[in-house]
Amino acid sequence: MNLWKMVGQMANATTPTQGQGKVIALMNQKGGVGKTTMAFNLAHALARQGLKVLCLDMDPQFNFSSLFGVNPAERTTIHQLLLNSVKELKALHTPVLLDEAIVRTTTADGTEIHVLPAGQELSGFELTVAGITAPRQLILKKFIEKNELRSRYDIIVIDGPPTLGLLVVNILCAVDGVLYPFVPDSFSQQGLRNIQQVLEDIREMEICTVPKNLGYIPNLFDQRRKQAKDDFARIHQELGAGRVFTPFTNRVQFTRAQGQGKSVFDFAGQEFREIQEQFTNMAQTVRGELNA
Repeated sequence: MNLWKMVGQMANATTPTQGQGKVIALMNQKGGVGKTTMAFNLAHALARQGLKVLCLDMDPQFNFSSLFGVNPAERTTIHQLLLNSVKELKALHTPVLLDEAIVRTTTADGTEIHVLPAGQELSGFELTVAGITAPRQLILKKFIEKNELRSRYDIIVIDGPPTLGLLVVNILCAVDGVLYPFVPDSFSQQGLRNIQQVLEDIREMEICTVPKNLGYIPNLFDQRRKQAKDDFARIHQELGAGRVFTPFTNRVQFTRAQGQGKSVFDFAGQEFREIQEQFTNMAQTVRGELNA
C-alpha cells in the first residue's frame, strides 16, 4: 500500500482519551520549514478561541521557548522533568516541581498561554535513558498522564525536533494528532516521508496508538515561480487523501512578527488579515478533527 495513503487512513484510528484535553504536535524531519513559527501562531489562534493552551517545547534548539521570550538557562526545562518521571533514574532526580517550570505568558490583548520550555540538554535525552528497562518510547506519554496535563489544559501544542530518534517517537506516542508543515521542495518532501516511515514502524510494532493525521501545511510557497508550483502539485498528489491547508506565502509578515517576538495576531494592519484568517481557520479545523 502507498505509505501516504496508509497514513491518511490512520486519521480514523482511535486515539487516547485520558482526561479531556488534546495533545497535538507539529513535525517534519526537515528543518527550516517554519514548523516552530506555525506552532507558535497556531497556539495563539487556539488561545484566542478560548482554549487553555500549554506549549511544550521538545526541540533541543528551544526556538519555541525563545519565541515566548523564555530563556531556558534560567528555568527548569522539560528534560529534567522527564528524567524525574523515570523511577530508574532516581540518581539523576532533582527537587523541582512542574508548576515551577511552567512559564505563564500573556499577550497584549490579555490572551494567556503557558509554556514548558526546552534546553540544549534535551539533546542528551536518548543517551540518558538508554539503559532503563521501562518503555523508553512512552516516557513523555506517561509524564503527561502522571501530571494530569490533559485535565489541566484544553490543548497541548508540541514543537518537535527536525530529527528522527527517540524524542520523535516519544512525541508521536504521546499525541492525539500531528500537523506536518513543509516547504514544497524535494528535501522537505523526503523529510515528510521519513516521518511517515516512523509512524508505520510504530504501527507495526504496536508501541502505541498511531496519532491522527491532522493535515499538511505548505509554507514559504512562492506562487510566482513555476518550479514551486510544479513541486507543490507533485507533493500534493503524493499526499493522497491527507488534508492540505491553504499554502502560506506571507514571508514578510512572519519575519516582522517573529523579529518582534509577537504572533501575527498582535498586528492590526490590513496586511496581516489574510494570515490571521489562515491560522484562525486552521485552529477551527484542528479542533473539529480532534473532536470528530
